[in-house]
Amino acid sequence: MQDQKRTTHQKDTRSGRRPVKDGLLHNLVDRIVSGDMAEGSILPNEAELQEQFGVSRTTLRESMQHLVAQGMVRSRTRAGTVVLPRQQWNYLDPIVLDAAMRHPKDEQFYTSLIDARMVLEPAAAAAAAEQATTAQMMVIANAFDAMVAAHSLYTDAWSEADLDFHTAIINASGNWVFRQFAVAIGAALLASFRITNRASQSHERALDRHNAVLEAIRMRKPEAARDAMNVLVEGARFELQEALRLGKGSVPIMPIGS
Repeated sequence: MQDQKRTTHQKDTRSGRRPVKDGLLHNLVDRIVSGDMAEGSILPNEAELQEQFGVSRTTLRESMQHLVAQGMVRSRTRAGTVVLPRQQWNYLDPIVLDAAMRHPKDEQFYTSLIDARMVLEPAAAAAAAEQATTAQMMVIANAFDAMVAAHSLYTDAWSEADLDFHTAIINASGNWVFRQFAVAIGAALLASFRITNRASQSHERALDRHNAVLEAIRMRKPEAARDAMNVLVEGARFELQEALRLGKGSVPIMPIGS
């Protein structure tokens, strides 16, 4: 029986289909993030959800437990299951993060990301200027060269090189907390780069800002690196606001490696 279950799971994996529980969970998260199941609303009862999605009671309960764990819903006896305010959601959960990137109408998601970058990245740049190894310097420089080679802000090659540049600096900081931040929200960073790059007015100005960070790190000037990264991220904040104002944030966002 175990072998049969394993074979079925392997078939699902090879065919690209999610197991039933995963499919239901992605569906529920997507409907909550999109607003189809609005904050403050009461979800249908267990029997209605089973019928609506064609799943077992066990599958439904496992999915609901995940939603509860991620702060998306709260279940109470006789009161039902209510969708919680998005301020309580765990956006670092991969499934929640994936849905948030596919429904970028939530401006707070991206502005919060910029706020976090403003705290972390200037400090990471300063630390990288102090202690980056020669090999780490080369990784940062190679990422910048890839941005130059991309020639355009509007290509995925540019955005992916942009992500590599920032990730390389964070890795070179030597701070494991910074590194985990980059790993946890790498997909969100790439999504935000794709949005802000569409709104950027100047390819050359963007390169100049990145080059200023690179040169400060290369010259071992921590405060100059911090200041240059501040300018870079503040520029991203302005471009994000412009992108969202012009509706460019609604452009579909492709996953990493697409």
